Amino acid sequence: MPEHCPPPPNVEGRVAPTKVFWTDAGRLLVHDRYRAMLAGWPVPFEQLRIPSCQGETFVLACGPKAAPPLVLFHGGMTTSIMWFRSAAAWSERFRVFAVDMIGEPGFSAASRPAMTSDQYARWLDDVWCALNIETAAVVGASLGGWLALDYAIRRAAKVNCLALLAPAGIGRVRPGFILKAAPLLLLGPWGWRRALNVDMGFTASEAQSAENQVFLSFFRLVQQHFIARISPMPTFSDQMLRTVSIPVMAMLGGKDAILDSDETRRRLAMCLPQAQISYLPDVGHGLVDPTSPVLEFLLASTDGCRGSG
Repeated sequence: MPEHCPPPPNVEGRVAPTKVFWTDAGRLLVHDRYRAMLAGWPVPFEQLRIPSCQGETFVLACGPKAAPPLVLFHGGMTTSIMWFRSAAAWSERFRVFAVDMIGEPGFSAASRPAMTSDQYARWLDDVWCALNIETAAVVGASLGGWLALDYAIRRAAKVNCLALLAPAGIGRVRPGFILKAAPLLLLGPWGWRRALNVDMGFTASEAQSAENQVFLSFFRLVQQHFIARISPMPTFSDQMLRTVSIPVMAMLGGKDAILDSDETRRRLAMCLPQAQISYLPDVGHGLVDPTSPVLEFLLASTDGCRGSG
């Protein structure tokens, strides 16, 4: 950690490591698969392990060190591997930092502080400091979208533009998703694949692509061994959303089986009038490849996204 960063304190609010896998054997299976998938990362990268107030944080770093910083927050029940399709294009113009969220199946600490607290922001303060970031562009997907918004609200000066992909914390969680997916999980491998297709919103042909099969296979492994978060997802109030004044884009799927994209779109339009909202009526929670639209937004928002590391 750089000299200007104070050592991570044992602050009130830090929680003891949480059990996030059912068994150690399951954790090893998931981490071994994750490690093997990282071998296919499309560009040269560094693996960073950063001490923080919530324990060790794993970060994948790629792109020119002098380029503006771009921080990526993955969705729930996955890892930074979800960015493998976008890493090459984004790292041509940015210094990309893909952060494994604490309490998720990646290599970061198994810590899950209360999501209603400021502990996630304090954790990211340590990450920003260790990476020598003053302000950065941030991309967040699903749970990572909630994390990105939470940090932008609590630490406005540290985030200079925001791309949200099917973000949690704005529209309600659809209760029908659990009712639809749960019976499928009892039907063996076919049911698992079908439930994942419902979750991600893939069509049958999309699910059969070699690239998506690799991802779905990993996601299925995670679902078998990982203990999902069960605490309710906090919803940002209108007042909180209105404090965000930086450039924002959001990609939403009209067939999102997990989150109410119509409500997300309505609240974003009402509370963040500057937001560029891309509503894709025939797309699910997994959206489409966000590489080009996100990069276009980041480059078009040059003044707002001129981060410093």
